[in-house]
Amino acid sequence: MDPLIRRISAWDGLPLLVREWDGGNRLPPILCLAGLVRTGADFESLVPEIGRDRRVVTLDYPGRGGSGRCRDANRYAPEPCLRDVMDVCAALHIHRAVSIGTSFGGLLAMGLAAARPGLIRAAVLNDIGPDIASDGAEFVRDFVGHDPALPSLQACIAFLRTCLPPMSLHSDAAWRRMAELTYQPGPDRRWHPNWDIAIAKLLHRPPPDLWPLFGALSHIPVLLVRGAVSNILLPGTVSRMQAVHPDMTVVTLPGIGHAPILTEPPALEAIHSFLAANASSPAA
Repeated sequence: MDPLIRRISAWDGLPLLVREWDGGNRLPPILCLAGLVRTGADFESLVPEIGRDRRVVTLDYPGRGGSGRCRDANRYAPEPCLRDVMDVCAALHIHRAVSIGTSFGGLLAMGLAAARPGLIRAAVLNDIGPDIASDGAEFVRDFVGHDPALPSLQACIAFLRTCLPPMSLHSDAAWRRMAELTYQPGPDRRWHPNWDIAIAKLLHRPPPDLWPLFGALSHIPVLLVRGAVSNILLPGTVSRMQAVHPDMTVVTLPGIGHAPILTEPPALEAIHSFLAANASSPAA
């Protein structure tokens, strides 16, 4: 099932690329929110598993993928991105959705729950919590701000194999697709990040206290998927999250780092169960 590609103008005129898979309206819609410098295309392998009888919507944040770039890196900060997500939901009449948020996308889901409590009925958090481990944060800063200007797609694949944490990419085709979603050829015929590396400037700011945002999820069901060897979401943070939200379901994937791709069998099983438990009609 191929997505419908939409171009939506953001509140400041910046173009946003939005993907929508229209599987019908029998079940509540799903809002997929990608990682910090990832795009909505990351969910293309998950949609066939979850998109039957429902709409699945995702977007490329500004400065990522097919959305517009901006001279001011502050435009890429979480607060403007949160506004973009809310505006896309309003434009496409998305409400009472189940959110599936990877890393930064999970933080945006927390922000949605705080800013628009009626927009999110349930949330899947993929390897993210209110505390981000320092080792993982340092890796992200370096990775996001580095343009390796690689000579070929094969070089991109080799580079990602050496630098990414353990992931459930078990075939050459899977690694190739990951590289295609991460880098793109430029006018110089070299491969560059599929994002504006100026985003890294924002990662040197002191992190805010995110626990109040996580608390905004206390009134809705939450599923937390964690990679067992994640250097972003540590076990101590998970324990504290469970204390704040005792009903939160936690699934840990052995041998996987940041972040699971969500098509791992234990993750899929948990997501299917979670969606089934939150499958009341969209208007409910």
